[in-house]
Amino acid sequence: MLGHLELGVAERQLILHATVVGRVLPCTHELRVLGHFAQSLSRIERVPDRLYFTDSDEANELIAKDPMALLIGFSLDQQVTVQQAFMGPLRLRERLGSLDPGALAAADLEPLFRQKPAIHRFPGNMAQRVHALAVDVRDHYGGDAARVWSDAADSAHLRRNISELPGFGEMKVKALGAVLAKRFGVAAAQGLVPSHPTLGDVDSGQALNDYQAAKRERKKSPRAERDGVGKPTPSSRARSIASGRKQGSR
Repeated sequence: MLGHLELGVAERQLILHATVVGRVLPCTHELRVLGHFAQSLSRIERVPDRLYFTDSDEANELIAKDPMALLIGFSLDQQVTVQQAFMGPLRLRERLGSLDPGALAAADLEPLFRQKPAIHRFPGNMAQRVHALAVDVRDHYGGDAARVWSDAADSAHLRRNISELPGFGEMKVKALGAVLAKRFGVAAAQGLVPSHPTLGDVDSGQALNDYQAAKRERKKSPRAERDGVGKPTPSSRARSIASGRKQGSR
């Protein structure tokens, strides 16, 4: 199975190590994830054991260790609680068997989203959004979700990369940027951190409660209403795709 997979140095080292110590190799997607971390440790100050965004240790570990899971969680973080949004990647992996962007792009995700318990309160729309995200990561980043930030030379480059992901508007650019800067130590993300509290400040279950309380208060303010807090913004790449479809249908 691995014979047709293009592997980097880090992935080959992992295979060699697994062979020597007699370990069972992880699946292809997990191998790529492990390989990315081996290659990019010099660009990331720290890799957290977990992110405290749900009540499930397994889900919290998944979104910390798998970049695609983290992107999916942020994609789903709309009109549901943070806990439900970031439980989504684990439930999707359990139902599909993988979070590999290629596998997600090739799958019909809507039945998986509708399966009880539903992954999101709007399963049809969010299944389409995650599918579009997977296609984007597959086509623009070679299936390696971490390249969204590891390829970025500076904050402007990272902002552009995130904003071009389907469904990632300005609020999600700042929220993901804050998590990358504060929880992973990604230098290019420092310039994206807003002044208000974000998920980047969450380092415990209590901190998540505090963040959610502060977010509720901020949404009540007149300024938040003027700034459109909580309103989805289509990505620039999504707008471009939509425009192309309209032109092609004429």
